[in-house]
Amino acid sequence: MVPGHFGLAAGVKSQVPAAPLWALMLATHWLDVIFVPLFLLGIETISPINPANPNAYGGGVIHAVYTHSLVGALVLSAIAGGLAWARWSRVVGVTIGLVAFSHWVLDLVVHYPDLPILPGNAGNLPLLGFGLWGLPTVAAFVELALVLIGAYMYYRAATAVPVVPPLDPAHQRRRVYTATGVVTGLMLLSFVTTVLGIA
Repeated sequence: MVPGHFGLAAGVKSQVPAAPLWALMLATHWLDVIFVPLFLLGIETISPINPANPNAYGGGVIHAVYTHSLVGALVLSAIAGGLAWARWSRVVGVTIGLVAFSHWVLDLVVHYPDLPILPGNAGNLPLLGFGLWGLPTVAAFVELALVLIGAYMYYRAATAVPVVPPLDPAHQRRRVYTATGVVTGLMLLSFVTTVLGIA
């Protein structure tokens, strides 16, 4: 779930305007940012369910036993929030921390049971995941809904906030439409490439 995470970040931006959009977008994929080097080192892996079509939407069991464990996600989210708190403010820090952890919550909905509770799956506790990816059409609909709702919330907030210094109404509308179009376009492009298995 790549675009769905971005949709949530855009929606949060509408409610916490002090939080930079780029930081929210990064926060929503913070767990994956840490996952990538561990994946390249072979520490965390992905096993395709159907080796003949390994890039299918939701077609993999992800063994991210450190970054996507419940405790690991909480620790990484706290780090992201702490960095944002130090850089901006308490409100932005808490927001960034919560957005970072939202990645794990959304993954819990779509992942097959592959999310451990403790890092490294210590104690061999039950793995978590509701497996919505097993219903790809429903999962894609939920993800698209997150993208569209986030884009709409972003647009509503952008049109409600006056620009300082004030711009003429036509210029203000062009800025809002351009920003909303770029954000929405990137999220939709991400959605299409994800569902088609291109990315």
